[in-house]
Amino acid sequence: MNDTNPRLLLINPVSRYRVGLSNKKHDKTPPLSLGIIAALTPAPWKTRILDENYQTFRYREANLVGITAYTPNAYRAYEIAKVYRDKNIPVVMGGIHASMCTEEALRYVDAVVVGEAENVWATAVADFEAGRLKKVYHGDFTEMKDQPIPRHDLQYPLYYWRSVQTSRGCPMNCDFCSVTSFNGGHFRTRPTAEVLEELQSYHGDGRNIFFVDDNIGGITQNHRERAKELFRSIIDRKLKFNWFSQTSIDFADDPEALRLAAASGCKMLLVGFETENAEGLKSANKKNNLRKGAENYRHVIKKFHKAGIGILGTFIFAMETDRPQDITDRARFISKLNLDGIQTSMLTPYPGTKLSRRMQEENRLTCENFPHDWQFYNWEDIVIRHPHIDSADLANRMSKGWERIYDPMHLRMRFLKTLYNTRCLETAIWSQKINFQYRDIMLERPIHYCK
Repeated sequence: MNDTNPRLLLINPVSRYRVGLSNKKHDKTPPLSLGIIAALTPAPWKTRILDENYQTFRYREANLVGITAYTPNAYRAYEIAKVYRDKNIPVVMGGIHASMCTEEALRYVDAVVVGEAENVWATAVADFEAGRLKKVYHGDFTEMKDQPIPRHDLQYPLYYWRSVQTSRGCPMNCDFCSVTSFNGGHFRTRPTAEVLEELQSYHGDGRNIFFVDDNIGGITQNHRERAKELFRSIIDRKLKFNWFSQTSIDFADDPEALRLAAASGCKMLLVGFETENAEGLKSANKKNNLRKGAENYRHVIKKFHKAGIGILGTFIFAMETDRPQDITDRARFISKLNLDGIQTSMLTPYPGTKLSRRMQEENRLTCENFPHDWQFYNWEDIVIRHPHIDSADLANRMSKGWERIYDPMHLRMRFLKTLYNTRCLETAIWSQKINFQYRDIMLERPIHYCK
């Protein structure tokens, strides 16, 4: 290298089966964790971020490589790590998969950051500089105060979104979700003034904001008041941007929160409905949904629509309580529901979840040639032995279900309904883009299952 300053290369890989496919048709969100790591890296390091969603991977010179990975792209992360380790360049891996599968990750990388990296990254860099890089760095749950503004200037320049985080942690601990294992069950909030300072720096750049919080409204009234304070502050400062986030079903019970969210630029919220079956909700530990009742989903969605906010509803297929007919019935239920966007997924036991531990104990994992088979843990493929449905039958029913849910004519009609229900053209456009993107993903190849 001609430059004497050390170089750090941060990489966000794609799932192995997506290598070579066109990802640019989908609106990806920038890898926020890498932007934060870049902001925490001290001078005189020169940092570069490579996101395989948009940039073709090739070897780039570096003194140290950092890789983040979810479970579906872990195998690809290990492939990339090998490229650098073969050249004696150390690789540090972080993120939720490496945190939950640390021993596995250490077979393919030099060091693993377990948990949240903010309070250990500087130590890892200093240890590398001193030639004593440790195998494992355990990050504590980070206080959200004094968070660095991520280095968005290093991200791919054509992202549709800016990723901003205002809280971490989720006490709900749903059976299939690993958020509680990784970020803890305590709902931690970032000071509103610091969030506004970051938002102010993006004002006028034309990007939409994705608040990446797992539940921007939280679960208590105090959490809700904090969210309303944020929305009021955005309005008072006249910050102009459209935003999207995730919340729980009971956010609809607070008309003031809905009104303020919409006035501050909210165009759509992701809400996890998961299933219309009470037995399935109970098995997934979706207590809020169970209390609300699936028979009230339509009324809940109308509350969001009344405020001018669209809903991206999520549903899970092949829940442990499902019978074959439930797959067909759920697809029919979703098709008739007054949703704007539809995200569907196969029940998937991600490492760190209660579901995963149970599947291992019951010897029900079918795709377990790890790390190769992690690429099939992607919400689209079948990786477990279902107690009531044969995998071939499940794949056939799911393919037909997805064809029904994402039928192009139905999606175009959904666009018109969203326009009517929310009275917002931008929300209708968002819903149509999202729906056709999910159609592309779900129908781009046959469903994979291990026998």
